[in-house]
Amino acid sequence: MRKILYTILIGSSLLSFSQETTTQDALRYAVDNLNGTARFRGMSGAFGAVGGDLSALNINPAGSVIFTNNYASISGTNFNKYNKSNYFGTNTSETYGTLDLNQIGAVLVFNANENNNWNKIAVALNYENTNNFDNNIFLSGINPTNSVGNYFINFAQGLPLEYLQLQSGESISSLYTYLGETGGLGFPAQQALLGYQGLLFEAFDDNDPNNVDYYTNIPTGGNYYQENYIQTTGYNGKVTANVATSYKDKLYLGMNLNVHFTDYVKTTSLYESNNNPLYATGLTVESLQFDNEVYTYGSGFSFNLGAIAKVTDDLRLGLAYESPTWYTLNDELIQRLYTSTTDGSTNFNSTIAPNVINIYPTYKIQTPSKWTGSLAYIINKKGLISVDVTTKDYSSTKFRPTNDSFFRDLNRQMNQDLNNTIEYRIGGEYKIKQWSLRGGYRFEESPYKVDYAMGDLTGYSGGIGYNFGESKLDLSYSNDHRNYNQSLISSGMNDTARMRQINNNVTVTYSINF
Repeated sequence: MRKILYTILIGSSLLSFSQETTTQDALRYAVDNLNGTARFRGMSGAFGAVGGDLSALNINPAGSVIFTNNYASISGTNFNKYNKSNYFGTNTSETYGTLDLNQIGAVLVFNANENNNWNKIAVALNYENTNNFDNNIFLSGINPTNSVGNYFINFAQGLPLEYLQLQSGESISSLYTYLGETGGLGFPAQQALLGYQGLLFEAFDDNDPNNVDYYTNIPTGGNYYQENYIQTTGYNGKVTANVATSYKDKLYLGMNLNVHFTDYVKTTSLYESNNNPLYATGLTVESLQFDNEVYTYGSGFSFNLGAIAKVTDDLRLGLAYESPTWYTLNDELIQRLYTSTTDGSTNFNSTIAPNVINIYPTYKIQTPSKWTGSLAYIINKKGLISVDVTTKDYSSTKFRPTNDSFFRDLNRQMNQDLNNTIEYRIGGEYKIKQWSLRGGYRFEESPYKVDYAMGDLTGYSGGIGYNFGESKLDLSYSNDHRNYNQSLISSGMNDTARMRQINNNVTVTYSINF
């Protein structure tokens, strides 16, 4: 019967795929990070009314016309991430560092004749890594109540036993593929298959094969030692094409067209063991290891509009709008399960490795738009103080297609859980002959209405620069931190580790006038 069903559905199998997607997947693209040139980072990104820096175009595209001549810059950053975790009282930490060429761009400035009120036009092209995903996280502890095995058996409840048992001549790989491609089964049935074939649970003897109850082979009573190692690699990148113009050197207007692309790999290895008493009959699970590798790639589009008004020679006001980013994404998934069981006298080690790459249908994410208001005050042409205030409504984040029942429920959940946030950036710069000294502060509210899932972000920065005349060299240091909850697995147990991520980044930028 199952083979006949497979033959009927195989033609539309791509539409039958399902997968687990969470709010955290959306926030990976919706939450901004401080990146860019050393000058920009040294002032904590408070550049909305300052301009004159290629990374400032990401805040307010009118800033390119403040350049007085053709200009180019290239930046490299040492990203250092320190992750601390607390899981049921056990503290662990992990540090990871990487080097990256994170910015390169140039701007061309064209001056009009003296009789033209629109006296200047600037065009720019800039590339930036808007997010560096390279990171390692390790957490461990003893869970007093819940086993990871709940994840697998919960997916199995209500599933006919025939979907978990191998038929004559059938391999785990072929059954795993069949379940993933069959409407109404998909990802949940694949997880149940892994658990059943890994001997994590079994079926009660039942006369109705379509209404089977399952029982766990993992001994109850609590005290499950659990550890999770998470490694992520990849980046979000953005190429910006910019144009801006100046009216009587009093009003600056600009626009960006942005092309985004992402490449993200997340590898997790979740381990659990227990020393609980063995079952008197049958099998007892002593340990398990569940490995997953998710690969996400795709591209997107957004635009920016901005204006800067020179109220006086010393005071500038800015206003900028950034549209949502419309991403088109693809996911691929590889899974493996290793288990160790015993009947009291003999140990059994099982490896369930389907060796199948799940390729899911293309989907879309729409991140929230944002508005930024800015003020900059120039101090005797030797220094400046700048303030940016940004508002962003994370509750407008959406997965598409919205007529998909899973995405519809997830969008409803994000609308309820996420919040309209405010971000503050304050930066300053002071010049002493050829030297420039910089500092900054930023505060970003949590995207959540209840910020325990992800806390507020606080950051500080400082920097120094030297002007050689035709070229400049800038150096910055930035630090930020935020707390958040880290789940060990997506469902079956709600226990989370409390995490604190601290970022320490050093950026060097070389710039040249030409």
